[in-house]
Amino acid sequence: MKSILKKTISFLLTLEARAILKKYRPKIIAVTGSVGKTSAKDAIFSVMSDNFFVRKSEKSFNSDIGIPLTILGCKNAWNNPFSWIANLFSGLEIIFISQKYPEWLILEVGADRPGDIKSVTKWLKPDIVVITKFAKVPVHIEYFTCRDEVVREKFYLVEALKRDGILVLNGDDDDALDFGNKFIGKKIVYSVDTPSEVRASNISMSYEQSSGSKILSGMNFKIDYLGNSVPINILGTVGLASVYSALSAIAVGVSCELNLVGMGESLSKYSSPSGRMKIIRGIKDSTILDDTYNSSPVAVNNALDILKNVETKGRKIAVLGDMMELGKHSIEEHNSAGMKASGSCDILITVGVRSRKMAEGALSSEMDEKNIYQYDTAIEAGKELQNMISQNDVILVKGSQSMRMERVVEETMAEPEKAGELLVRQDYEWRTLRNSI
Repeated sequence: MKSILKKTISFLLTLEARAILKKYRPKIIAVTGSVGKTSAKDAIFSVMSDNFFVRKSEKSFNSDIGIPLTILGCKNAWNNPFSWIANLFSGLEIIFISQKYPEWLILEVGADRPGDIKSVTKWLKPDIVVITKFAKVPVHIEYFTCRDEVVREKFYLVEALKRDGILVLNGDDDDALDFGNKFIGKKIVYSVDTPSEVRASNISMSYEQSSGSKILSGMNFKIDYLGNSVPINILGTVGLASVYSALSAIAVGVSCELNLVGMGESLSKYSSPSGRMKIIRGIKDSTILDDTYNSSPVAVNNALDILKNVETKGRKIAVLGDMMELGKHSIEEHNSAGMKASGSCDILITVGVRSRKMAEGALSSEMDEKNIYQYDTAIEAGKELQNMISQNDVILVKGSQSMRMERVVEETMAEPEKAGELLVRQDYEWRTLRNSI
């Protein structure tokens, strides 16, 4: 019954979204990839919103319901039928009563099943498509036969570009570059490691002084374009993901002929999405790297590299939960993550059944058994972690969505009263979900 209702709502929302696009004709930026979609979308919004009337997908709304909701400007009604009816009436009002509508829509586009993006592109025709990055190890492919099928699904979005559309792509990703090779039209490439039109350099973590200690604060780098460069300082988050997000935003801005210096100033106000290597003040003057939105092998490796390279007088603690939807790769990738962790942290805490293989991997890499702890749930791990933390410790917290690793952060953050604004999955529906871990 719920499935039928969902399909009916999706059908009606899509009809309204199509009518709204036809009436108001906004320009559309569609962002896809396997990694970094939400961060890129938010960075692009920071740049574009200082110059145009813009709307973006809320959170990670990138589905057959999420995309129409963004076009309508409505929120997710979850399981409330009256709120869904209100959303549908709101859509009718926009269609039949003319009003000021955004000039640009920035839409995150994802795929849970084969045909998801192909179906959307029957009515969604972007002006700009941004390709972020594809994971080498297949993730979130429960309904796909293989990784290549996921990549092919994303390419439907490129094929849907308008005749004069622009493809913005990550030049450091082989699959994104392959998209560019197949696309006949205007392209803008951004990168860190390879030559491109929009490129980042001089990348480093930034710190601030507090009570005689260096405390991690964000990222510093430069972005170069056509012989000109602009310094970027992004606070509150760390890692190359924030660099790539800024690069994608500059590339989009360049395609719209925006000023490079102005875009740099816009990015200084950029706040990364919750749960994406967000820097949060922890108890006992510790620092938490909150990467709890989701997890995959490539993302875990990147996060552990960051933890390894952070400067601190304290210890480095990795709290890693299960990585879901890896299929036959699960045992191998959890074991590999544990081996990686052994060289990146002083203490490893695993959460969940699958992550026991991380503990085995760490042990096989000669990490001392007394520095490895295993728990079944995030709440249990968070409560125990409170007793382990010391001053200047840096704690990485990461795991797949269903592991609810944000609960570890809530147990150990210095200001838990700010959980609602700082952490992922703080909606009432998430917090009261009975079957969540």
